[in-house]
Amino acid sequence: MTWVKDVANWRTIMSEKFHIVNDEGLCPVGCSPMPGKEKPIVRHTNRLAALCFLAAVVAAPAADACTRVLYETGTGTYIVGRNMDWNDLTMETDFWTFPAGMKRDGGVGPDSIAWTSKYGSVIISIYEIATSDGVNEKGLAGNLLYLTESDYGDPATSGKPGISVGAWLQYFLDNYATVAEAVEAMQVDPFTVVSANAPNGRPASVHVALSDPTGDSAILEYLGGKLKIHHGAQYQVMTNSPPYDEQIAIDAYWDPIGGKNFLPGTISAADRFVRASYNLKASPKYKDRRDAIASVFSQMRSVGVPLGMSDPEKPNISSTLWRSVIDQDTKRYYFDSVINPSVIWVDLDKVDLSPGAKPMTLKVGVPSNVGGEVSAQFAPAEPFKFLAP
Repeated sequence: MTWVKDVANWRTIMSEKFHIVNDEGLCPVGCSPMPGKEKPIVRHTNRLAALCFLAAVVAAPAADACTRVLYETGTGTYIVGRNMDWNDLTMETDFWTFPAGMKRDGGVGPDSIAWTSKYGSVIISIYEIATSDGVNEKGLAGNLLYLTESDYGDPATSGKPGISVGAWLQYFLDNYATVAEAVEAMQVDPFTVVSANAPNGRPASVHVALSDPTGDSAILEYLGGKLKIHHGAQYQVMTNSPPYDEQIAIDAYWDPIGGKNFLPGTISAADRFVRASYNLKASPKYKDRRDAIASVFSQMRSVGVPLGMSDPEKPNISSTLWRSVIDQDTKRYYFDSVINPSVIWVDLDKVDLSPGAKPMTLKVGVPSNVGGEVSAQFAPAEPFKFLAP
């Protein structure tokens, strides 16, 4: 990441996007200070926020993929929504039901971690190599999002069992009922995540968001081979680059401005984070469940990337392919394909997740998905193998 080291360069670069009103703050281009006033719309709330915002403007990476929000309803329940943004329109996507009692391993050879699932889950797989999204029978939900900066360390020298990046989220859904349980278990960092390239050639570099029916939330990412966990109900939004510490600082910079004045409008991950945060705060906490679900869908659509958008100078720009919404109270799991725009859903109380049940699957985003509850359309299948080098 490039940092601007002197005030002259800072002013030159920032003047392309902002009016430098005075040394205290900035006024975005397109708006002006009040007549006769030489005051910025917002002052820097702290140096870290200002520097991280500047870094995002100067050296923002190409847009990567995905946005996640955790919404509180007017009755104190929680709904998590996510966009799947990816630059391969042919990416295979499937619903799966995985019962409790399944014998699992990390999928990366004889040194893989092994476990038996305590809880059944319904998940969405991508390319039949990774669990990208899911919720278990206790209401613990998880979302796998792209993060370019991910560095899981060297599995050859870690001295720990390995787990495929494609199995990382599934491990949490299989083993834990709450976010607090998962975070506690990860304090010892029990395995090394092993990555590889996805079928479209892009590195499978991701971080994980977890949430549960109480509104507890955690963001887990590996940076420089070390696990970093942000744990708390305040961590309601996640996108992609830069790492989460910097995303929070960028959002802190923009928060005092307010969306009624100005919000960053590009499809970069940092800008989507800011807009998603504003939308989440601005949305009413609906008591009616139908309204609450509609609110989350509308928030996810508002930060989506148009289908087919591309830029030869930014090959990682990714279109929104689908979105999911999980009601963690009713355990109803919605899926909305951009290519085949019919909302389908699975009620977890209508699928068999008990020990001994067969894994089941349903291909999604296809013309046969005509909308409605689809649990009866699942068919038995052998579980997919997780991505391995």
